[in-house]
Amino acid sequence: MKGIALCIILALLAGAAFAEEGTEGGTESESGLVLLATTEPGVKLAFNWRFAIPFLRGDGPLTEGNNVTVTPGVEITPAAFGVNADAVWTPVAFAEIVAGGRIGSGWSLGEIRGIGLNLPEDDGGSRYDGSGFDGALWGLRAGAAIQGDLSAFFPGEWNGVVFRSFHGISHSAYSRAGNGQAWYVDNDEGENRNGSSYNGNFLLGYRMPLFLNMAAVLAEADLFLNVLDGGAAFGDDLARWTFSGILGFRVSERLGATVLAQLRTSRNFTEANWRDLHFSRRTLDTSDRQRLEFYRVVAALDYRF
Repeated sequence: MKGIALCIILALLAGAAFAEEGTEGGTESESGLVLLATTEPGVKLAFNWRFAIPFLRGDGPLTEGNNVTVTPGVEITPAAFGVNADAVWTPVAFAEIVAGGRIGSGWSLGEIRGIGLNLPEDDGGSRYDGSGFDGALWGLRAGAAIQGDLSAFFPGEWNGVVFRSFHGISHSAYSRAGNGQAWYVDNDEGENRNGSSYNGNFLLGYRMPLFLNMAAVLAEADLFLNVLDGGAAFGDDLARWTFSGILGFRVSERLGATVLAQLRTSRNFTEANWRDLHFSRRTLDTSDRQRLEFYRVVAALDYRF
């Protein structure tokens, strides 16, 4: 279950409090628990540690907060388990350089496909091939972000206009998948493949000193860089966009809540029965390649220890 948007929002909501609680001039640390549920349906429980280590810190407004933040964590869903870690270097106040990785596996739970291959059948349909912990999923990611906060230039509790633009590359692989073979993870649509993708997002938000302490919009794009042979015929070369409207609430000093309503782009196909076909057997409608549709509602509770 994708959680990039939620990670960005929780970081923005918790960032100020995190800095305030740390020891000035030394390593700052905290841990937190996130419970996430979606209307897909889906649910995820994540536990994260966060350590901010001063690095190349200066006296000026652009460098006084320079640090390297390391965030290891574990995640579990009804059909998957994984560990992950990210390192974020803030060389100046308005920029971040990000690198991270993950490894995990999954299992089947009824009709929930935790991890496994998505193989085409002779009749054009799909066949799920997988069993519990039959392979490992791993991934690496790297990128950079430009960000800003109006209150840093015009101090005031009502001047919290924030933005963040991120661009990066990720590489994922499932140990059982051969060249070009598709696979499922955590009951998704089964169109993943070993290889690299471009990931980008842009967020514009407003932080407030209220119970409702964040309102934001977020646009995310994912684009396969290893397009399958003939993949343009079924839209493999198209970017997948997700658009989110976000509300964040600070219930208490340590407890927060976030709600996202999401739309996404979806490809249009010529076949009336396209849902019954393996994605590689579908034919894109070249006269109207994509549409915007409702995706899901995401709700999360985050607790900082």
